[in-house]
Formats: sequence, C-alpha cells, structure tokens
Amino acid sequence: MKSILKLFIATFLTLAPISAIAQTNVAHINVQQLISEMPEVISAQNELAKLEKDYTTQIDNAFKEFQTKAQTYSADAANQTDVTNQARQKELESMQTNLQEFRDSAAQELQKKQMDLMTPLLEKARDAINKVGKEQGFDYVIDSSPNGGIILADGKDLLEDVKKELGF
Repeated sequence: MKSILKLFIATFLTLAPISAIAQTNVAHINVQQLISEMPEVISAQNELAKLEKDYTTQIDNAFKEFQTKAQTYSADAANQTDVTNQARQKELESMQTNLQEFRDSAAQELQKKQMDLMTPLLEKARDAINKVGKEQGFDYVIDSSPNGGIILADGKDLLEDVKKELGF
C-alpha cells in the first residue's frame, strides 16, 4: 500500500509540472521574415533605395566636378600667379568641405527617412502579432528570428512575488 502511495505521489510530482507547462500556450513567429515579406516594407525599401541612388548620383557628380577642377587647376598652376593659385586652392578646399557636409547630410536624411517609413510598419507588425496571438489564446508569442525575444507575455508575471520573497 505504501509503495502504491509512493508511486502515485512520484507520478503526480512528475506530471504536475508537465501539466502546468501544457496549460501555457506558446507560439512563435519569425518576425524578420514577416517584416521582410510585408508589401509596405518592400515598397518602403524601394523608396529608400531610390533616395539613396539619388543622393549617390548627386555626390558622384559633385565629386567629379571637384576632380575636374582640381586637375585643371593643377595643370594650369605653373601659368598662374601665386595669388590665383592660393585662391584656387581655397576654392577646392571649400568644395571638398561642402562635399563632405553634403555626404553627412545625405546620410542623416536617409537614416531619418528610414525611421519615418519603417517605425509605423514595425508597430503595425507588432500589433498584428499581438492581436493574432491573443485571438488564438496564446499566453506567449516568441520571436524565432535570431536574437529574438518574447513579443506577447500574457502569462503570470512573477516580479512582485519574487520581490516579496526577497523582502522588498
């Protein structure tokens, strides 16, 4: 009789945690794949690529103009006065500074545009994941992308209980 009771208790202690885990509904989604396949994201990426190409073209044209002037001034330097050569050198330095400032500005604008376009789309994806997860009764939805995390956490939060256990 005692051996049956021990067997019953051992079985119960073994199955109880499994039962608790089975009652927690967990799902997963590869968020990176979802986002990469969203039509709005593809459209935004195309818009960003076009803007980047426009900036690159403008920078390349300005650099070619700089190179052409530098070569022309260099070839003609022997025929010019020191004052003219110094003025030309200052002009080239100014062009180079302007070119670098434009590169920096273009990079910042591109980054800002990316944030403006992508942030609402990322929020839209997150909201949809939360909605579907809740509608289908999942307590947790885990991002299965590399370095992903928990997206939806409707299960019991142990923070307050653990703080109480630790005495604060």
